[in-house]
Amino acid sequence: MATPPTPSLPPHAVCVEVVAVRGSAPREVGARMLVRAQDEQGSIGGGHLEWLAMQRARKLLGQWRADPAGMLAQDQTHALGPSLGQCCGGAVTLRYQPWFDDALPSPAPLFHLQLHGAGHVGRALARLLTTLPCQVRWVDVRDDAFPPPEPAQQHAQASIERVAVDSPEAEVALAPPGAFFLVMTHSHALDAQICEAVLRRGDFGFLGLIGSHSKRAGFARRWRQRGLGEAAIASLVCPIGVPGIAGKQPEVIALAAAAQLMQMACRPPSPGAMRIAHQGTETSRDRD
Repeated sequence: MATPPTPSLPPHAVCVEVVAVRGSAPREVGARMLVRAQDEQGSIGGGHLEWLAMQRARKLLGQWRADPAGMLAQDQTHALGPSLGQCCGGAVTLRYQPWFDDALPSPAPLFHLQLHGAGHVGRALARLLTTLPCQVRWVDVRDDAFPPPEPAQQHAQASIERVAVDSPEAEVALAPPGAFFLVMTHSHALDAQICEAVLRRGDFGFLGLIGSHSKRAGFARRWRQRGLGEAAIASLVCPIGVPGIAGKQPEVIALAAAAQLMQMACRPPSPGAMRIAHQGTETSRDRD
C-alpha cells in the first residue's frame, strides 16, 4: 500500500491504474504504472494510451508538487479506437493518484520455484526469471557455481535466494506446498536423489527434470525398484520445456522451461493441463 497522502508533502510520483475495462483492452483491471519525473515502473499496456497517460501523469505530478494541498485523484476514460491509433475497440478508465512511496509494491509471486543446479541452463533460467514475479530458491552443492551477483536491476521482480549446501535433496522439504521444482544439476545421481525426494513428498505443483526420454526411463526403472508408485513417477516432466521451441543452447532451453513454468502457474490444475505439461520437448537434453 502507498503511504497515506499528507497534504503538506509533495508526492514522489503518480500512480496510473486501470480501474475499469469495457470490451477489449491491452491490460486488465488493477494493472498499474508508476510515473516518476524521469522514469516509469510497470505498464498499463503500452501504445499511444500509455504515452498519453505518462504525459498526463507528469503534468499532474508537477501541479501536485507545486500545490500539495490541491492533490486529488482523477479518473479519465479513453476509447481505444482510431483516435488513439489503437485497434483494441474497447474502453478503459484510468485513475491518476498521488504516490508517496518510491516504487509500486511487489506483486504476489506467481509461483515458488526450487531450482537445483547452477550450470549453464540454470544460470540462463535465473536471468530470465528476474523479470517475473516469482520466488526462487536456487540450490547447488558448489559455492563457486553461482555467477557473480549482478547489480540490482531497477525492474527486477523475482526474489532469488542462492543456497550452497552439501545435501541439496534435504532442501526439498523446505519448499512450501504446491511449489515448483526444476532439477538440472551437474550429476545424474544427484538429479535422481532430488527428484525422488520431491516425488515422495507428493504435494508439489510441478517437477521438471532436464534430460532426454531415455534418462527419464532409466530413473523410472530405478525408482520402481525402490518402491515408488507409477502415479508418482508419471508426474515427473522430462524432457522439460514447451513443445515447438527447437534448440539445445542453454538460453533456448531456459526460455522453453520458463514458458512451461508460466503455463503451469496460469493454468488451473486439471488432468488435461498436466498431460500438456508432460509432453516436453526432446531438444531439452542433458546439459548440466
